[in-house]
Formats: sequence, structure tokens, C-alpha cells
Amino acid sequence: MTLGLFDGFGVELEYAVVDRTTFAVRPVVDALLKHFAGTQVGDFDDGPISWSNELALHVVELKTNGPAPSLAGLAARFQNSLARLEGGLATLGARLMPGGMHPTMDPRHEFVRWPHDYADVYSAYDRIFDCRGHGWSNLQSCHLNLPFANDDEFGRLHLAARALLPLLPALAASSPFCEGRFTGWLDWRLEVYRHNQKRVPRIAGLVVPEPVTTRERYFAEILEPIWRDIAPLDPDGILREEWLNSRGAVAKFFRDALEIRVLDVQECPAADLAICTLVTAVLRALCAERWCGRAALAALPTDELAAVLWAVARDGDRAVVAHRGLLAALGLPAVPLPAIEVWRRLADAVLPDVGAFDGDLVAPLRAILTRGPLARRMLAAVGEQPDAAALRQLEGQLADCLRSGQSFG
Repeated sequence: MTLGLFDGFGVELEYAVVDRTTFAVRPVVDALLKHFAGTQVGDFDDGPISWSNELALHVVELKTNGPAPSLAGLAARFQNSLARLEGGLATLGARLMPGGMHPTMDPRHEFVRWPHDYADVYSAYDRIFDCRGHGWSNLQSCHLNLPFANDDEFGRLHLAARALLPLLPALAASSPFCEGRFTGWLDWRLEVYRHNQKRVPRIAGLVVPEPVTTRERYFAEILEPIWRDIAPLDPDGILREEWLNSRGAVAKFFRDALEIRVLDVQECPAADLAICTLVTAVLRALCAERWCGRAALAALPTDELAAVLWAVARDGDRAVVAHRGLLAALGLPAVPLPAIEVWRRLADAVLPDVGAFDGDLVAPLRAILTRGPLARRMLAAVGEQPDAAALRQLEGQLADCLRSGQSFG
């Protein structure tokens, strides 16, 4: 069945599997899935939520089992499924840990690649790009998938998403630490993500996508050039697929959906769904041309939006947004504002229009809008120069938040 704009929602949440005592990564996702399925699989359906493997053997993804009709109620479904997953991990001496990056993992020594189904794709990525870096093996994100029924809807949604994308780390940054040190960025995951395929720069581009508004132009201007660039390194065409495109918002025409990929995963599903609900409400307003027309969104220069993205990825809620065109597109005056203030004003403008706002999301959203993203609260807890003991305690607290469904701090 063809779904139109905002007729369905797909949410994907990735988590690291860690040792129950040391919190070091545990590459046991294949054993976990086999525990439930009885045979070696890469996917397992847990009612409305399904589980699947990722490239790294210590990362598991939970996702809606097909498009959900509403974001309301999804947090509880994810939380229930997490409880079952945690039960299986307990038999392996492991548990789940949230956050955009594992704060102390060293992928050069700890990364193990998924060896089962789909292994030819992962092997190709590893051969071409070397997946032993953080940009491949230590990234946990939340993906929000939104459908479109035709070129008109795709164009509206794509232009809206590329305009809003630079501001998303102010809500979702949760990766300030890498290999035991503060990186200077609140969203270090995005910084390593944009460089992980630098051997073929066109794959990620500027992360902010170009203002393409039709399927035909998307293939001609984005996908075909990517496939052409990768061809000498991928002579068998294993990676010649839509999913090779690694921009921060990517079209998946094989299922007529746009996938937003720049959100770090949060400390519990309620926080992820709170962010997704606010983001979706703003996207609705942009698609409806509430504050500006499509031409104004298309005119926003990609390189200038990318500059905003990297400023917000670095400084999160405290990044100053001064881009006049972007502020105007969001219905805001041309006065520089902290990124979190931009979101507070957007929340005031759009949330009254959300008819079935999930009550479980109120407290997590309030925590983000008043105290900043998870990365800011992690820094407040352990400081910018934490020792190993402090980081281990932080990892335990994050894992406890995920298990209990509570906001951090």
C-alpha cells in the first residue's frame, strides 16, 4: 500500500552490546539472535518490533516491524522489546548500552565484523574503507523513516529535511567521548561519520543533501555519480545500491521513504521518540509551507547548511545559529540564537498541533529542551577530563537508564 506524507513512521534504534561487569563491547549479536530464533539468523521478529544485526558484531538494531501508523505508543513497544532482549543477553553475560558512541572502545583491537548473511557486503566495505575505525565500528544512531507517495511529496519532504538537518544535533548529540577522552565535540559520531568513506568523498557528500526534488534527478545527480566513483573499487557491483548513499537524509526509493540518519541514539526509547515527534511536527510545518515556500527552502545553499551542521555538532545546544535564510525558513527573526532556543521556539509553534502527543515523551523532551542534549548532561556528570573509573560509572548509568526507560541525570 502506498503511504503518503506522514501516513506512517519507521524508527530504528541501534545499541552496543557490552559486558555486564566491565562494559567493554561484546561481539555476541549472532549468538543473541540464535538464542531466540533457534538457528543462525540476521533478523528476529518480536511482535511489532524486530531485531537485526549491523556491520559490527557488538551492535544490535531494534526497529518498527513495518511502518507504524503513529509515533504515539512506540516508546513503550520499544521498551518492552528491550526488556526481552536484555533477558537473552543476560544468559551471555552481556547487556545493552545506549549513546551515539561507546566512550572507551578501541576499534583497532575490539572490532569484529558480522560474519554471516550479508557478509559479502560488509566484506566489500571493509576491503575498500577498512572498518576498524570509529566511523564504522563505533556508531549508534536513531533513524527516522518517513514515506512519500510521489515526486511532489518527495520534493517537499527532502527540502524540509535538508533544511532542518543542521539543527538536529542540538537535540540528539550523545557522543562527546571517544577512547576515554572528551573530543571537544558533543556529537563526535557525526564528525567521524563524515570521514569514514573519504576514499570516495561523493558517498557522503557534505552530509547535508543537495536540493534535489524528483526521483529522476536524484538518480542522475546523486546516485549515479556515487556508483560511478565506487566502480573501480567495486568491480563486482556489490555496493551498487541506493543504500550506498551516506548523506544525512537519504531517499530509499525501493520503499518510497526518506531516512533521516543524523540523530545519535538516546539513553532510552522515550527520549528518541520525543525527538522524533518534535522533528516530525516541524517537518510537517515545512512541508505545508507554513513559514516559507519550497523555492526558499531549495535556495538554501548546501555548503552553508553544512557549516551550520558542523557548528551544531560541535557545540550542540549552545551553538549560535545566525544563518538568516535558515532562520527565516523556520519562521524566526533574523537574530542569532542558541540552537536550543531555536528548538524551544519551534516546539512552542508546532507541538500544540500534535493531536496525540504521547504522555511518556513529555518528561524526556522537557529534559532536552531545558538541560540540553544527552551529551551535555554526560559532560555535566563526569566533566571534561574524566578518569577511567568515572567513565565506567557513566557507562553503567547509561545502561541502567536504557533498562529502566528513564532520562539520564
